[in-house]
Amino acid sequence: MSHADAGAAASTAAADPPGRWRALTVLSAAMILSMATWFSAAAVLPQLREDLGISAAQGSLLTIAVQLGFVVGAVATAATNLADLVRARRLVLLGTIGAAAANLGLLAAGSFGPALVLRFLVGASLSGVYGPSLKSMSTWFRQQRGTALGVMVGALTLGSALPHLVNSFGGIDWRLLIVVTSTLTVAGGLLAELGTDDGPFPFPSTPFDPSKLGLVFTDRKVRLASIGYFGHMYELYAMWAWFAVFFTDVLDGDTRGAALVTFVVIGMGAIGSWVGGVLGDRFSRTTSTSIAMGISGTMALVVGALVEAPWPIVLVAGLVWGFWVVADSAQFSALVTEHADQRYVGTAVTMQLAVGFTLTVITIWLVPLVRDATSWWLAFAILVPGPVVGVIAMQRLARLVASESTASPGDGARTARA
Repeated sequence: MSHADAGAAASTAAADPPGRWRALTVLSAAMILSMATWFSAAAVLPQLREDLGISAAQGSLLTIAVQLGFVVGAVATAATNLADLVRARRLVLLGTIGAAAANLGLLAAGSFGPALVLRFLVGASLSGVYGPSLKSMSTWFRQQRGTALGVMVGALTLGSALPHLVNSFGGIDWRLLIVVTSTLTVAGGLLAELGTDDGPFPFPSTPFDPSKLGLVFTDRKVRLASIGYFGHMYELYAMWAWFAVFFTDVLDGDTRGAALVTFVVIGMGAIGSWVGGVLGDRFSRTTSTSIAMGISGTMALVVGALVEAPWPIVLVAGLVWGFWVVADSAQFSALVTEHADQRYVGTAVTMQLAVGFTLTVITIWLVPLVRDATSWWLAFAILVPGPVVGVIAMQRLARLVASESTASPGDGARTARA
């Protein structure tokens, strides 16, 4: 092969392949379906509380249990390098089967204790869906990876919002919703496993190495990207978990109307995730994430103060918040796939997710406590430190990457000799 041919081949190999958009469509649809069980219990919480005889505080714990289950599952997956040892789409299928089985278990739970364990198992199972899905998608994209992962997180967002849409119809027995969401979750796993292959940019095969669990903390660029993600997660899930309750107060107790609005507000994040990905690919990921966190942090400071305002005004503010609060999410994962040791990308992404979801437990628990003690304004305002810390981390990462790109090989050689 001539040098010209070799150069052309390298250029072709570097380009994203023709089948990438089909793979993105299939895996995004699989993500929407797979995540239906995440908020399935939260969407019918009033009915669950009545049938299982549980208190409002115990109802909150059912939501927190999913987050904790995800954390434990993600840590176990990262500690065993499972996300790099098992084919990503197979792990997705196994995760959806586990989540659906645990979700269906609610039908026979009968009381708070078993329900709590089952929701924990749903979260643990779904930890095998989210990270591996992002890794599988990354094998199809290099040049537009941020956009692709943005679409994937948008699909997760839409899947998480779907139970609220179903609940807005009213009159639907919670048992039927549990059966439907469990079925959709397994369908998503089957679609991921059978509907497409991994792309032509596979990550290197990996031996088991428990020391790689600390990748998120030892590499400076990965660490800064992860700190940005942690700040983002400190805000995100508390907003998702409590917006329906907040808007119920705005509508003076209209739970069906609040459920529909919550679906639209959370679902708006699907568009936001795509826009965030486009901005990240076109400009830089540090810029796009800083913009998103700056706007979402501002809205966290504003929205709670509008609880007595006319509902259309609150809706507009909520749509802005819902759009930007998740627009940055995929870009943190994209940064890790680009900067982490390529042999352990799955482990690094999964560990990033684990720590991030641990932080969500804190704010999901705090928001209703602060609301009951003070007001909705302060309850949402306590989320602001997350985006602030995230923006600082992204600006530091931008400076680090810029300093590395401007350092010439000659400078490096002179430094080494010195």
